Amino acid sequence: MSIAPSPSKRTRRGSGAVTLHEVAQKAGVAPITASRALNSPDKVSVDVLQRVTEAVQALGYVPNRLAGGLASTRSRLVAALVPTMAGPVFLQTVQSLTQALAEHGYQLMLGQTGYIDPRTGEDLMLEALIGRRPDGMVLTGTLHSEQTRQRLQAAGIPVVETWDLSEQPIDMLVGFSHEGVGRSVAEFFLARGFKRWAIVAGDDPRSQRRQHAFGQAALAFGLPPIQVRVVPAPTSLKSGRLALRQLLQEAPAVDAVFCSSDLLALGVLTEARALGRAVPGQLAVMGFGDLDFAADLEPALSTVQIDGAAMGRQAARFIMDRAEGRDVALPVVDIGFTLIERSST
Repeated sequence: MSIAPSPSKRTRRGSGAVTLHEVAQKAGVAPITASRALNSPDKVSVDVLQRVTEAVQALGYVPNRLAGGLASTRSRLVAALVPTMAGPVFLQTVQSLTQALAEHGYQLMLGQTGYIDPRTGEDLMLEALIGRRPDGMVLTGTLHSEQTRQRLQAAGIPVVETWDLSEQPIDMLVGFSHEGVGRSVAEFFLARGFKRWAIVAGDDPRSQRRQHAFGQAALAFGLPPIQVRVVPAPTSLKSGRLALRQLLQEAPAVDAVFCSSDLLALGVLTEARALGRAVPGQLAVMGFGDLDFAADLEPALSTVQIDGAAMGRQAARFIMDRAEGRDVALPVVDIGFTLIERSST
């Protein structure tokens, strides 16, 4: 004997999502009143707002923000793309960007482009995002494919490039000079009397520009060519340990190492201790990023500090100003960097 399934009490087409009409019906108001209660609660009575709120909670209704955004030409959604969400270097920027946007009613959608082929990853992400018409895009770096630049300019979406500087930004820009970082670390090493330099650097474009500037400065100062070890990005403690081991096997006289991330520097410090190489007595170590652990290491890590929080706040201001029709007088902001000297040098 077969038993027929009992008919559903409520049938819907499509995805089966609860609709605004059902919320209005449960609250005992017209759909337009329910919509007004959700989008402009100050324009309805306290009683109506309470009834609609209770209906929303009872039914588990989630408003279609995309539909509302299309009606008002504003999505209140900002998309940000970073190379990785696993590494800590971009966290400050993402956190401050999220907070600054949320304080003004915007939400952040975060995407990861990867390091292996970041331009291709960025192209694919943007193809999915632009059609959703976010109120702004925040990109990491200034190296993009021509296709990306054309798409963003054609879309007319406010764009902020971060973590870099460029003479030809797509729209707005907040960052710092990677070449300036490389030169400043070289000047620091020279002033401290170090003569045999090395760099352990990730293979991403921004890290490679710091490496190149550091090496060019060494040559300009009349020093020997720097020893170079390039490791895959995102960089790690493990790759820092391996890189120092290889460096000292081939160039044992190296007396100062510049690392393209604090995680690499942590690996270098760890391997130096394992090999019995005193820091800073026999080897000076400089990191990049000033991550939370840098000041608490033993020895405390000298590093290049980037104010990622300020970068995120400025990017948020740029996006909100443009999205809300305000002029941006200075579309390029150089936040600079600070070299922090601690006991590892």
